[in-house]
Parts: sequence; C-alpha cells; structure tokens
Amino acid sequence: MASTGLQLMGLVLALLGWVCGALVCAAPLWRVSAFVGGELVIAQVLWEGLWMNCLSQTTGHIQCKTYDSTLALPRSAQWARSVTVLSLLLCALAIILGVTGAKCTHCMGDGNQGSKTRLSRIAGVLFIVAGIAYLMPICWTAYAIIRDFYDPNVAAPLKRELGPALYLGWGTSVLLLVGGALLHVGSPEPGVRAQPVYGAATKDISQAGTAGEVKTQEKSFV
Repeated sequence: MASTGLQLMGLVLALLGWVCGALVCAAPLWRVSAFVGGELVIAQVLWEGLWMNCLSQTTGHIQCKTYDSTLALPRSAQWARSVTVLSLLLCALAIILGVTGAKCTHCMGDGNQGSKTRLSRIAGVLFIVAGIAYLMPICWTAYAIIRDFYDPNVAAPLKRELGPALYLGWGTSVLLLVGGALLHVGSPEPGVRAQPVYGAATKDISQAGTAGEVKTQEKSFV
C-alpha cells in the first residue's frame, strides 16, 4: 500500500509539472524589459518568450506577435526551444508508461506485475531526465539575463529582467524531479520482498534451534 501511494503521488506531481511546463513554454514572460535609467518609456513593458514577444501598455492594451523566422533567432533561443519541447515529449511518454505500470491500474492485467513495475521505474527515470533537461534552458536564460544586466557595454534599452515564467520553470523542474524520484522509489524491483525473506529466515532459525534442543534432550536421555 505504501508503494502504491508513492506511485500515485509521483504521478500526480509529475503530471502537474508537465502541465506547468507546457504553460511556461508557451508564455511570453521569460524576459521582461528592465527600467534602467530614464531611457525607457515606463508606460510600455516588453515581454519576450520562446515563441512570441508582447508589448504591454498601462492602458491595459497588449499586442503580441510571433517570431517571423525561427532561423533568425539566436542560437541560444533555438536551443532553448528544442530542449524544452524535447523535455515535454519525454514527460508525455513517461506519463503513458507510468499510468500503464501503476499498481492501481489494470492496463496489463494483474498477472504482469513484473512488467508493470519495470514500466513504472522507466517512467520515473524519464521524468528525472525530463526535469534535468527542462532546468537547463531555464538556468541558462537566467544567467544570460543577469550577465547582460550588469554588463556596462550593453545599452539600457537592451537590458532585461527575470520574467515570472522563469520562476515557474524552476518550480516545474522540481515537480518533475520529485515526481520521478517518488515513482521510481515506489516501484520496487520484481521479486524483491524484504519482509517475507527476513520472516522466512527467522522461521528457519527458530526451527533449527528447536531441532537442536530436541536432539540435545534425546542425547541426555540416552
């Protein structure tokens, strides 16, 4: 029962991380224009994401536009796109394997517990790999923003601040890592049962001790 609870908790956390990861990937809030000096128009805020940028005004009007060309983007942005999408695809595959291999489901029948356990363990590893992969573009983008912000050679209008999507991306990576770890731990290897083995060993020892006492008593009578 404890392992089933760990599996369910891991699947729920990983599924929540997958949904949040999709939102972060689509949100244009990775980079936010920084108000450095008096060169920027404070009435407008520029948002930049992986797929589009938006211009927000104090009047509440927001204009968004997708990037015209993927090849025209910097290589770091192309790399972030590829890794993020790959991580989400790994999560989708891990969810399918995790639901199929969960003890509370009957996708493969009740007689294939060994195969279901292996699928659950593979799903846990895939979630961990996806969490690490998702964390890489988030950290690299944050590093680039902080580096350019404190670089005196970068003009003030080109400086950016950390957007809300980056903070949500860090939380997404934590959910994927923790969910994958719980799913992996909650799926013990097939055939490994610690308590029955110890119980059988104790029983054998007690039986051997009883047999020894009987033999001792027989010798004393002789």
